[in-house]
Amino acid sequence: MTEKKQSLTYSDAGVNIDAANTALSTVKDLVKRTYTQHVLRDIGTFGAMFQLDLQNYREPVLVSSVDGVGTKLKLAFMTGKHDTVGVDLVSHCVNDILVQGAKPLFFLDYFAMGKLEPDVMVEVVRGLATGCRYSGCALIGGETAEMPDMYTVGEYDLAGTIVGIVDRSRIVDGSAIRPGDVIIGLPSSGLHTNGYSLARKICFEVAGLDVNDPMPGTGRTVAEALMEPHISYAKLMQVIMRTVEVRGMAHITGGGITDNLPRILPEGVAAEINLESWIVPPLFRFLKEAGNVDDKEMLRTFNMGQGFLFVVPAEQADRAKETIELAGQSCSFAGKIIEGEGKVHYSGSLNYADTSD
Repeated sequence: MTEKKQSLTYSDAGVNIDAANTALSTVKDLVKRTYTQHVLRDIGTFGAMFQLDLQNYREPVLVSSVDGVGTKLKLAFMTGKHDTVGVDLVSHCVNDILVQGAKPLFFLDYFAMGKLEPDVMVEVVRGLATGCRYSGCALIGGETAEMPDMYTVGEYDLAGTIVGIVDRSRIVDGSAIRPGDVIIGLPSSGLHTNGYSLARKICFEVAGLDVNDPMPGTGRTVAEALMEPHISYAKLMQVIMRTVEVRGMAHITGGGITDNLPRILPEGVAAEINLESWIVPPLFRFLKEAGNVDDKEMLRTFNMGQGFLFVVPAEQADRAKETIELAGQSCSFAGKIIEGEGKVHYSGSLNYADTSD
């Protein structure tokens, strides 16, 4: 007699469709809270649809970007805290299109795990929805993938795509930047989403810290200091752009000020950054001292407390600062535009926060 073969299912291969569907039904309400009247279909369709409102645009231009959270995800795995990496991802993507003057319209995410953990997925999407609501864009779709043997147990990958819009005449590309213009800096909340490979090495290998240990000089735990969400500058910059002429904007991500500011400089100019114009937060001082990292490397790896830079004519700098302060935020006159070859020149020394008792 022939032995009857076992009937295999997708679940036997490690993919649980029912668990994915259950998790999806849980996050639907979170996602719907990000919808505007321009979203035409609920999540779950093959393609998300968004109806453009072009009444206020003469020559509308769509601006898009795709990115991930990098190794900051490792901190989420170590701490079990998954509700902020979605905020990080959205804020990073929003800021990337903001530098060209674009207003965010909608966001799509890609979330992949080896074995789907519905509770983790819900927390990640909760963060995505929070980030979208704050930035004023709709979370209209994405992909949840369960891929056995591709990821270590308990780990996942997260990426996102954003689409925004700007009138062609209002695109900010740095071409109007001139010598004498002022560079204004907006503070970061911490590392944002860059430099985590070095930060983790310093904290956990060199300094021997645990995520629940105090982060020296910060008054916070290592987890709290390193997991602080990435700031979205969209709402504030939209107000500033209506108040003064913004000639260029730079999101200070991987590469720091050193590599990001030159991306917006037109031919014939350079940037001079006064390192003494702002106080570098204690977190960066700890990383520098514990890791024995020189300032040049710090400036090219971390944002050093400056998450976003923008350039305005000198005569409008005070008005920009006043607008920022009226919005309850702070800023610094971080530097100026000079004649040059498209690079960043630093003056003074980094002004690290005093962490002594």
